[in-house]
Amino acid sequence: MTRPFLLRRPLARLLLRLVRWRTVGEVPSKGVLVGAPHTSNWDWVLTLLLAWDSRVTIRLLVKKEFFKGPIGWVLRSTGAVPLDRANPGGTIRELIADAETDETFLLGIAAEGTRSKGEYWKSGFYRISQQTGLPITLAFVDKLTRRVGWGPTFPLTGDVSADMDRIREFYADKTGLKPEQTTEPRLKEEGPA
Repeated sequence: MTRPFLLRRPLARLLLRLVRWRTVGEVPSKGVLVGAPHTSNWDWVLTLLLAWDSRVTIRLLVKKEFFKGPIGWVLRSTGAVPLDRANPGGTIRELIADAETDETFLLGIAAEGTRSKGEYWKSGFYRISQQTGLPITLAFVDKLTRRVGWGPTFPLTGDVSADMDRIREFYADKTGLKPEQTTEPRLKEEGPA
């Protein structure tokens, strides 16, 4: 284990204790992490602390516009990957290639795609899981219980409605930092609620 990893866990635990949040769940060794609800920039901070407490690095997709100046360096050093949302194919292809060779590959995606309330989730997590055969892990932030954690890990079946029903059931009792900004877990492929 490298020196930064030795320092990250105690730092994460100290910071989480100071803000009265705790981590829960079992970290997967490999998979596509679906992070929700995503309603605030603080979600990234809590997810980073979860990863450090779990001694893992999450390759978190972040829109490329955030990678300017010093914040870009911070994002890259914590595992964030710049994503051009107008043309995500190249980044995704590189990540899929990494997934085939890395023993511990965790790709984090905020499926809501934005911190604002929307009509549908983005389906990138679903497509990546299907293309790679990687299971998904439902990661979460819950303001009411002050927990950030790892939920269940499971392979997608290809039955979009059934898979999304399972996802909706898990997130039904999770509350984002700004609850009014939460987008219901629903893909365009399912049609309206």
